[in-house]
Amino acid sequence: MAAELKSEFSYETELVKSSGGVFEVEFNGKLIFSKATLGRFPEDGEVMELLKKEA
Repeated sequence: MAAELKSEFSYETELVKSSGGVFEVEFNGKLIFSKATLGRFPEDGEVMELLKKEA
């Protein structure tokens, strides 16, 4: 996903290690995807579409 973000938007990414299966994506300080909230990992391309809406 990091390579896709760099290619599509030229964004640098940061992986923040955690435990317990947490998977969250923030953009400009805003939570745009949360596995804890939705109870699932994102579908292919879902995070990219969410970022396009925010950019």
